Amino acid sequence: MTDGRITTAKLGDDGPEVGVQGLGCMGMSFGYGPADADASRATLERALELGVTLYDTADAYGAGENERFLSPFFKAHRDEVVIATKFSLSIPPDDPTRRVIRNDPPYIREAVEASLKRLDVDVIDLYYMHRRDVNVPIEETVGTMADLVREGKVKHLGLSEVTADELRAAHAVHPIAAVQSEWSLFSRDIEPKVVPAVRDLGVALVAYSPLGRGFLTGSFTHADQDLTPGDFRRQQPRFTGDNATANATLLGLIRSVADAHDASLGQIALAWAHQQATIHDLPVIPIPGTRKPSRVEENTAATRIVLTDEQLDLLDGIAAQVAGNRYADMAFTSAGRE
Repeated sequence: MTDGRITTAKLGDDGPEVGVQGLGCMGMSFGYGPADADASRATLERALELGVTLYDTADAYGAGENERFLSPFFKAHRDEVVIATKFSLSIPPDDPTRRVIRNDPPYIREAVEASLKRLDVDVIDLYYMHRRDVNVPIEETVGTMADLVREGKVKHLGLSEVTADELRAAHAVHPIAAVQSEWSLFSRDIEPKVVPAVRDLGVALVAYSPLGRGFLTGSFTHADQDLTPGDFRRQQPRFTGDNATANATLLGLIRSVADAHDASLGQIALAWAHQQATIHDLPVIPIPGTRKPSRVEENTAATRIVLTDEQLDLLDGIAAQVAGNRYADMAFTSAGRE
């Protein structure tokens, strides 16, 4: 890797080969306050130069705006990129601030056609169920998703924030290439049940928010004070009030490891995420989000940092000390249903 390009990993037993680190694109259009479109485009191009080939979006990110924003980049590099998008979070016409979880077949068909149109592509490489609607049997949902594969609209299937049992039931209907769940030094609730199921079924684990939505980089320590009013992190329990104050103290442990590697806090958080592949014996593809080319360079460089057993042990106890849940309502996460 003399040119700085990252290595690759496979999405599931029959999935595509992708760069071992992907790029979360949500913040380029949604969630993290104002974004510079030109800087975001430069970030996409620099990521590809460095071997990042898995680009993650969803129809709910900016009510489809993120898919539209990414479309020109995808069209220019269609044979080089793996496009991952998602359905499930329906936006009621009378209230654009709300999200309603839908997994029913008619909605899935409506959603995939809309995503294909916004992305301006003939097929989606990896199509995720974004969140689980417990009122619809998962076999029915995945059955419809499998039909999309047979119809040539989708190549591979993914699930996000599912329990181990939900994954097994889904995989029995159609092979699942990837499970996307939050996994980081601060969020490890998937390890007891979901991770073993992912490994046993030959599925890849796509780790979202591996940088703790930026908190693990030290870029902010209190959402109410440090982030713009439109930033959704101001609504998350662990980033505000006494929770944020308590959690900021945990960064000191990460900093001690970072100093030993002459690395940033974020690089150590990502190195930890990457080493979970060896620890748990499964493909792990973190998808940190950024809107700056320099951050992509920093993040991909983390794939070449190897933490010692002693450093892993030091970092191991952080998650148990984190104050606050990762969402205000955990019912829509795997941990909330296990």
